Amino acid sequence: MTESFPSDPGTNTYDISTVDLTDDRYEVKQSAIRNKYTVRDSAGNVVLQGKQKMFKLKEEFPFVTGDGEDAFTVKAGGIMDVAGNYTITDAGTDQEIVVLDEDYSLFVENWAIRDPDTGATLATIQSKSKLLSALRHLVSAANLFPNKYEIFDADGDHVGDIEGKFSLRDAYTVSIDDASGVPKEAVIASACILDALENE
Repeated sequence: MTESFPSDPGTNTYDISTVDLTDDRYEVKQSAIRNKYTVRDSAGNVVLQGKQKMFKLKEEFPFVTGDGEDAFTVKAGGIMDVAGNYTITDAGTDQEIVVLDEDYSLFVENWAIRDPDTGATLATIQSKSKLLSALRHLVSAANLFPNKYEIFDADGDHVGDIEGKFSLRDAYTVSIDDASGVPKEAVIASACILDALENE
């Protein structure tokens, strides 16, 4: 069993140097063309944009800031990963910040956000509906129904939600109630990644 990483409200070594996500609510919307995403804060300002690189042996999602500067990259650890590890690398420091680890299951979509060195769990993202998760894997039409996820900190306490919305394009609201020990950038990147992978 992987040990949990203790939260320290005074420091956060999992911040990404290129972005400053201080809001507690963000909107993630998919483009009408391929896996391309725009993230806006509660005031409607674009804070991140990301898109899946096509024709890559390894899944790769580079993100840029609202000003178009390189922010971070999410890259699969294995070739053509459907379920596996995805590393977030800071574009400013070239350091690995966290690892997104998908626990593939037919009945529930679970993600863990981990320390890249120790493997300690920083946060988890879990689907609220086992039935909808199963249908989304088995029936393409089920992807028309937005999924909902809960975000938990390292101690298993609820700290936020990812709420899918009915839309012509996939859209999610990511809300963080208490982010003292949860890396927001990783949670928002996870919202984009899980949408892209679960709809393949």
